[in-house]
Amino acid sequence: MDRRYALPVAAGVVALLLAGLATGAFAPLLSTDGYQPATATATGTDATATTSDYAHTTVTVYDAGTNETLGSVRAAVAETWRQKYTGLSRTESLPEDAGMLFPYDSEGSHTYVMRGMDFGIDIVYVAANGTITRIHHAEEPPEGANGESYEYPGTGQYVLEVNYDWTTRHNVSVGDRVDVGDW
Repeated sequence: MDRRYALPVAAGVVALLLAGLATGAFAPLLSTDGYQPATATATGTDATATTSDYAHTTVTVYDAGTNETLGSVRAAVAETWRQKYTGLSRTESLPEDAGMLFPYDSEGSHTYVMRGMDFGIDIVYVAANGTITRIHHAEEPPEGANGESYEYPGTGQYVLEVNYDWTTRHNVSVGDRVDVGDW
């Protein structure tokens, strides 16, 4: 290549990379999980309206000691990386009996963030065998705060997002068992 073209070409490549980073186009390539799921930029709709084209499943939580049903939600299943990246985006609220399930091919470490969230959620990590490994009560970030800095790590093959304190209201705790159903 002629040297007089090297600098403009390099500048163009850098500009494209920066534009890709700014728009999140490279997010699936930059995280260890293949993506960082965004969760909600409000548009005045609830999650049931924005996930009508998703697969759905009934997720049921059972007490580890008694096998008693503690609660169930109808969950949209975020199967593709784009659905996982979007998460609960474009939602303003989540019905009490609804949630979102994020399945992975295998168990691993994941980190969810509160980017653009307008409501709090519980983030439940579930092992491949259905055991709850971690529960986060993720409050809505303060007005003007960058929700990206609110990180909630855990380990599991599934991650379930439900309304804030849903797990408390249903006496769900680490060690309880989750059936993610079929979709």
